[in-house]
Amino acid sequence: MPTATDLPDRRATSRTYFPTDDREDIAGLAQLLREIEQAARDEQLAELRAPDGRVRKIPLEIFEVLEQVADALAQGSGVTVARNDTQMTTQQAADFLGVSRPTLVKYLEDGSIAFEKRGRHRRVLLRDLVEFQEQFRTGRRSALRQAARDGQALERDRRDRRDRATAD
Repeated sequence: MPTATDLPDRRATSRTYFPTDDREDIAGLAQLLREIEQAARDEQLAELRAPDGRVRKIPLEIFEVLEQVADALAQGSGVTVARNDTQMTTQQAADFLGVSRPTLVKYLEDGSIAFEKRGRHRRVLLRDLVEFQEQFRTGRRSALRQAARDGQALERDRRDRRDRATAD
């Protein structure tokens, strides 16, 4: 039985998990999780069984996290689990968003993303990056929908003009 010193430090701000050689076992777990997903959704609870036989009910949200982690590991990708209050450097934040560091700094300076400044160094909370990312996605979706509506309206106007021209 593991002792307290054998267990991972759950207070760590982040930890990255990489796939191991038992990718076949992980793929099997990912498949099993997909198969029982609907039952878990119906009950809004799933169960987790420890190696010693203890069973613990877990919320659907935790089940979905496990499913995503298992899928990523089965596909050979690493997964990082980080607390939302993790402080990141500007380079880490830029990497997270997939933008250049100068672009990130523009977002910080124009107030799009909250940050703290310690001396000359800016620090960004992961939760603020996730919030910015969601607002950016929402704005982009809205702009795309508007562009589609504008395109449809323009096409209707063209057809109407063409129909009037042929009717004359």
